[in-house]
Amino acid sequence: MGRRWYLERKRDYYYKSAKKQKYRSRASYKLLQLDNRFKLIRKGDKVVDLGAAPGGWSQVALEKVGDDGLVIAVDIKPIKPFPVDNFHAIKGDFTDEKVQEKIGELLGGKADVIISDASPSLSGIKNIDQLRSLELVENVIKVADRFLKKGGNLLVKVFQGPGFNELLKKLRSSFMRVKSTKPASSRKGSPEMYIVCKGFKGVK
Repeated sequence: MGRRWYLERKRDYYYKSAKKQKYRSRASYKLLQLDNRFKLIRKGDKVVDLGAAPGGWSQVALEKVGDDGLVIAVDIKPIKPFPVDNFHAIKGDFTDEKVQEKIGELLGGKADVIISDASPSLSGIKNIDQLRSLELVENVIKVADRFLKKGGNLLVKVFQGPGFNELLKKLRSSFMRVKSTKPASSRKGSPEMYIVCKGFKGVK
């Protein structure tokens, strides 16, 4: 990434706000804006954050669930712990069975909310990156099928392109309400969209 990218980021409103408010990432504002609009996370909820590094979404989730809630963050990259007892970080691939077993142990039941701002490894080739994004979302859905409680909520990022409408159709068969949206804090020109799913019907 060159000097131009660095200077643009330094001028970015959300980047500067994150620094000022001590959020780990400008992405924190995406979850704040989406949750304020759709009311996904409540006090006392158990939340699983997939692809969580560096922890910007987990940080917001901790604020939302309060002391009686739980946040479990998973990423192949290490996540610096937060100084609270109700946060757990798992270093590993969330598609791995052993990692999922660890998630289950920490949950001690089912999750109220599963969130994912994960992005695939980017090639710079639009079609390839979009396909990788869809594959990543499919893996998030598999984790949700396993760990999300009936009536629970799912929030996941995906790149727009072929297969997007089919993905929405699939999610609508599993959730009472499904909405695709883009928060104000998403970068201009980014292909990312966020799919908000409320009211999990349970595994058929």
